Amino acid sequence: MKFLDAVSFCIIGIGCVFCCTAQPEVTAPIGRIHGSIIRSRLGREIYSFRGVRYAEPPTGERRFQIPVPAADWDDVFDASQEGPACPNLRNTNISEDCLRLNVYTTKLPSERENPNRSVLVYFHPGGFYDMSGQSLYWGPQYLLDQDVVLVTVNNRLGSLGFISTGDSLAPGNLGFKDQVIALRWIQRNIAAFGGDPNSVTISGCSIGGTSVMLHMVSPMSKGLFHRAIVMSGELMINEPYPTDQMNLAQKQARILDCPTDNSTVILNCLRSRPVENFRNTLFQFFEVGETPVVIWKAVVEPEIPGIERFLPAQPVDLIQRGEFFQVPTMFGVTKDEIACLTVMFNNLSKIGIDMYGMYEGRWYHEAPVNLVYEEGTPRSRNISDQLRQFYFNDQPFSSDNGDNFTHLMSDGLIIFPMYRAAKLIAQNSKEPLYFYESTYQGRYSMIMLNATTPYGVVHMDDTQYLFYFSIEFPYFDETAPEIPMVELYTSLWASFMQTGKPVLKDNALTNTTTSWDRFLPDLDNYLEISLEPTMKTNLYINRMREWEKLFPLPYPT
Repeated sequence: MKFLDAVSFCIIGIGCVFCCTAQPEVTAPIGRIHGSIIRSRLGREIYSFRGVRYAEPPTGERRFQIPVPAADWDDVFDASQEGPACPNLRNTNISEDCLRLNVYTTKLPSERENPNRSVLVYFHPGGFYDMSGQSLYWGPQYLLDQDVVLVTVNNRLGSLGFISTGDSLAPGNLGFKDQVIALRWIQRNIAAFGGDPNSVTISGCSIGGTSVMLHMVSPMSKGLFHRAIVMSGELMINEPYPTDQMNLAQKQARILDCPTDNSTVILNCLRSRPVENFRNTLFQFFEVGETPVVIWKAVVEPEIPGIERFLPAQPVDLIQRGEFFQVPTMFGVTKDEIACLTVMFNNLSKIGIDMYGMYEGRWYHEAPVNLVYEEGTPRSRNISDQLRQFYFNDQPFSSDNGDNFTHLMSDGLIIFPMYRAAKLIAQNSKEPLYFYESTYQGRYSMIMLNATTPYGVVHMDDTQYLFYFSIEFPYFDETAPEIPMVELYTSLWASFMQTGKPVLKDNALTNTTTSWDRFLPDLDNYLEISLEPTMKTNLYINRMREWEKLFPLPYPT
């Protein structure tokens, strides 16, 4: 998100604190792979294999094509260094040859023993235009103190990953199909790293969590995972998914001086453009003072002979018909999800830029664009009026009611979509779903903006207790007050991966007498994750009821 780019990221070299000189090697069905060794927080040796190719380079004529699984290799694949990221806003180490994954494990198979450990597959956040699966975001040093295997995945982003013309030339969902190929690679090869292909948990935060929910309804993902964790994801609940994104394809074409007459000329011209052009023009897709909203989406694909469809129908319809993979599932949100916008607006107001006034003056455009519902209809105008009345009581937007603005944006973009998806799944699945709200406010936050005090528990803040996010947060050593949360999060995730139930283990540093009960739609019960985890009911009940009233199911026609 834009507020992240306001921060000057300084990647501090970790040096020999985490690394060793030995290079482990595995022999997988795809071929031999050698990696490196780093150290976990508690001093375990982590065998690290980074930048491993899972699909052929999507370059040249393969640009905008479905991914092709990587061919077996005869030489030794060097996975001792970080591989490239897919073109995105932030990274410098990027390449179109980016369909890579990282594997981390603390125990490799031997002739005497097969560890057969549960596997966490992590799909990264970033709005389908930013970030990657690289270790500078998702370092394994915390999670790998548990007996698990971690895999982080790159997939194509922006137009390269989500262009859709609604026909056989570009039916869409390439980024999701990349993830499917990665999951198939894991099924074939993960045992060589000590992982159990029959105990795979897919997980992700933000748009990565959206990916997880979509895999739950995709026929392409059948048999590729056994549990699911969604952290602050967004399943489009307010309106149906589109059947194409031709408007974005044409916009990309115009930006890069290509014709827009039809799919053939658009794609042929875009294939001729340097990959850097796609990365350098990402900002031109943003709305509202350069603040990103949901841009690239999944699409309901047309039926085309010989082409697998990732999404054959609306996810809500598939869930209501029971046509989804019923697996143990964990959902979670943070207390102040989209406080990022409020903080940014408040800071801009101090230098005379009135973003609140801009929003108010353009409310009938900004509300549907940012909260992802139809624009320019009588129904849309009524929804926008009702939201303003409910959250602001028709008072002017300003920093004085900034908390209300945070609630509005958080509810519309994350909390209500998560809440409704959880209810739909729980009502239609035989397997348990567990819901949490993260309320622990540590010393660091995604929107500190170089200040010393965080602004609440915001979007993605809870990831810092699972992974070493080195470009944003410091490394938590044994003296850090965050250690109880690191131990709580990693043990909850590991127990869920291994058993399908998150267990609050005894820990002298936190109150763990609570049992995390499954989510029941009639109770809306959830675990508040803090230093003293507590079961609660009726998550933001009045706010959720308002959104249910404004966006009933089935979708209005």
